Amino acid sequence: MNRIGQIPGSCTVYLLRHGDSRIDSVRRFVGQSESALNEAGRIQAEWWRQELVGIPFSGFYCSALQRSIETARIIAQPHHASVTIQPGLNEIDLGSWDGMPISEVKRRFPLEYQLRGADLAGYRPPGGESFADLSARVLTTFEKIIQHSCGNLLIVGHAGVNRVILCHMLGMQLANLFCFGQEYGCLNILEYSGKSLVIRRLNMPAVTYRTVEEKK
Repeated sequence: MNRIGQIPGSCTVYLLRHGDSRIDSVRRFVGQSESALNEAGRIQAEWWRQELVGIPFSGFYCSALQRSIETARIIAQPHHASVTIQPGLNEIDLGSWDGMPISEVKRRFPLEYQLRGADLAGYRPPGGESFADLSARVLTTFEKIIQHSCGNLLIVGHAGVNRVILCHMLGMQLANLFCFGQEYGCLNILEYSGKSLVIRRLNMPAVTYRTVEEKK
């Protein structure tokens, strides 16, 4: 449990990572480069739409990136609600590394890659953000949302975005942000009452990729 300033009333935040948006099986640095949901990602979003249809949401929020917007709109559709786009929830800006295969970054920028590994919180890729930069940006937006809201909120973020929120709540150093998973389409449930915060669920999966194969 952690503290995040005075919250009027109480709210429950359904903090989701957007659905799968990978374009291939290559491991890449993915930040703010745009990509739509792939088939698996749409199935994940549609699964959560069915699972959460009975929740009386008072607000839907997402980043300004296509994969987050698409996920949020699929889930919000049966509620006949609009989605509020918050650019402050955008994924980390990876600068010139964005979209590049990890193997290529290791080959072309071996020293920089090592420096980032040694200082995850503070290192900025060329033209990009550090996780400390991301945390400051995201938490400012996140706190504004929950301090001016009540009831049930859906926030569709990204792996980095969700991790910095969860690290803050758990009182963890950003250097440890990869110690817990945030898989594509996963859900975290955070409860707020007054000044108290509790994580009720962490990294809950949507559907397996086997479901995608069964639909073919």
